[in-house]
Order: sequence, then structure tokens, then C-alpha cells
Amino acid sequence: MPDFDAVILGAGAAGLFCAGMAGQLGVKVLLIDHAEKVAEKIRISGGGRCNFTNRDLDPRAPQKHFLGGNAHFCRSALARYTPQDFIALVRKHGIAHHEKHKGQLFGDHSSDDFIRMLLAECATGGVTHWQPCRVEAIAHDGEAYTLQTSRGPVRAPRVVIATGGLSIPKIGATDFGHRVAQQFGLRVAPLRPALVPLTFDGEAWQPFAQLAGLALPVRIETGEKKERVAFDEDLLFTHRGLSGPAVLQISSYWREGQAIRIDLAPGQDLAGELMQAKARSRKLVANELAQWVPARLADAWAQQDPALQRPVNEAGDKALQQLAQRLQRWELVPTGSEGYRKAEVTAGGVDTRDLSQQTMESKQPGLYFIGEVVDVTGWLGGYNFQWAWASANACAQALAKPAE
Repeated sequence: MPDFDAVILGAGAAGLFCAGMAGQLGVKVLLIDHAEKVAEKIRISGGGRCNFTNRDLDPRAPQKHFLGGNAHFCRSALARYTPQDFIALVRKHGIAHHEKHKGQLFGDHSSDDFIRMLLAECATGGVTHWQPCRVEAIAHDGEAYTLQTSRGPVRAPRVVIATGGLSIPKIGATDFGHRVAQQFGLRVAPLRPALVPLTFDGEAWQPFAQLAGLALPVRIETGEKKERVAFDEDLLFTHRGLSGPAVLQISSYWREGQAIRIDLAPGQDLAGELMQAKARSRKLVANELAQWVPARLADAWAQQDPALQRPVNEAGDKALQQLAQRLQRWELVPTGSEGYRKAEVTAGGVDTRDLSQQTMESKQPGLYFIGEVVDVTGWLGGYNFQWAWASANACAQALAKPAE
């Protein structure tokens, strides 16, 4: 039976990075994945260019950009491996990149550049790679773990779970990591799709379905008082509901039955503008409204109320004020989301109360959890990849130290 210092399960962002780094620190590593291709999530991320980190991340205040049962849990790992550290590695490998929006860094060419970089780091670390290879059972005898795999049994004192969440099952996502946690008595925070489009009842959504494909900048919020969360991002109408960065961001905080509120003309005094238009214009209400929101949106709103299907100078003050209010505080309750099929990440996961924030080792000795499988969820825009790199680094450093 082959012996290794550590077996890492999952050849995605966190698993590949941890394997390469640990290998280079002198750890004899076996990396296993059940899929035929490595890092499919990296491959499809950022529109195929990989949004690999975010310059704006502040490791001193991770709760700004991360959520979970304990948003502060990730501070230690993020402080020890920063976006600048990963950028230095990207530069070392000569990968051209650029900042797109709000600190989001993307490759100039293809996500494949980053996969090749991670594989090269694994090669430098002498990592043994079994793929595709299924893990059928894991057992611990008090000293080491024995894994029964489709390539035969393997034994190691340390096992790292980097198997991700349930998002995008068509590329191989499973609940394997959560089942391993439960097998060894660890808690798992409830799982749900995050960074996901929201959907609405078909009949109620009918007036807006015609807007599919329309995008515009908005302010979006959910929650009340201290729980209120808001984002200024772009919104995208779809046939079934709403998407775009604004909705993906708010979806991580939204709970079933809760309303979301959208300002479709942020920064505008729409009521005041419409009253001024009434005093000087004979254009249709929709035509005037199109100065501040897209024409298709203006038409859709005006069509819903006969009092607005007339020249603005003939519209009642109350009707114009209500129109402005509806556009700037559009409140609606999603009926659901597009689910794991379209979710970029999985919220919830292995409970951080059962993990060391310094090493990612669980209360089960020698068993580690890194990346998306953990109850740490970042904002859209490279934050989840940075958590993958940082948690992998914390784990790799721990693997390189002799077992106590």
C-alpha cells in the first residue's frame, strides 16, 4: 500500500494550490480527484478568463467581503496570504492580467493559463496525481487514514478535503466533503446556493419578462436595520427573473420569503425630475422617463398604468410621484433562485467552530478542510478564489510541520 505524508482530495483551486505548496515545502503529497479534468471551475470562471483575486480585500476586516457562521474566521489565513502574494506568483509565471472593476483581477487571455500555473507548481513540488480516481471509503485507525480508492488503497497520517460545494453539478460538484465531515462527527452549516440568479412567479413576472437581456446600474438591498445589506452594481433582467452582479451579490444574503428592494435610477431625484418635465414638456411620460432609465424599462413601467400612457404634462402629480417611488424603491419577493445549477458558489459548509483558523485542521486530528467546502463565502469578484489560495496556504504550512 502506497504511503504519503498527506492525501489531498479535490484538484480544484484550493486543492491544486495546497498540493503544490506543500510539495515544495517537502511534504510527500498525493492529489486525488474523481473528475477527468482538473479545475473545471477555474476554467469557466470570469467568462473563461479567471477572476483570480481582488485587490480591495482587507484581511483586517474580512467580514466586509465574506459571510458565514463566523465571518472573522478567515482573517488569519487571509492576512498570511494576501492578494499581493498571489499576484506575485501570477507575475512569476508571466501571466498577463488586468483590473476590470472594483479591484477584480482577470487574466488577459485564458483561465487555462492559471490551471497550467497550478499544475506547474505541483510538478515542482513532486506531487503524485491520481485522476480520475474515486474515493470509496475513508477510515482512521488512531494513527493514520486509509483511503479505499478506484486505484487501490492508500495510507497517510493527514488528509485534506478540498472538494468544493454543490455548485454547478455538471462539472462534477458533489457533497463528498460534507459527508466526510459528518462521518467524523464534525458539524456542517446548512447549505444553499449563493451568487445565484433569483427567480419570480411566472405570471407575476410576465410584465418584466419582455425586458430579458436589459442591463442597467442599480442599488439593491435586502434585510432590515442592522441586517440590511446593499450593493451598487449592474442588474440584468432574464426571462425567469433577475441576474447580473447586483443580484448575484444580494443572493448570498437573501433568505426565502424575504423582499429585495431595488433603486433603478440610483442617485436621481426622479420625482423632482418628472415634476419639472411636467412643467415644460409635452412628450409621453415614457419618453421623458427614458432620460434616466433605459427606454425599454420606461415603456414597461408606463404600460402598467393607464394614467401614465399620456403626455407628461397631462399626467397627475400623484401618478408621477408614485411612478418615481416604484422605480426607486421597487420591492419584490423572489420565489426562489436558479439553484446550484447556476450558483457560482455554495454558502454554508463545514462549520468553522470545528476548524482551526491557523491550520484548517478539524477537531478530528489530521483531517483538514480548505476552500469552498468550508462555511466561508466571499463576495463576487475574486474573493472566493482568494479564500481558496489563503486557506490552502495555511493548510500547506501546517502540513510541512511535524505532526505533534
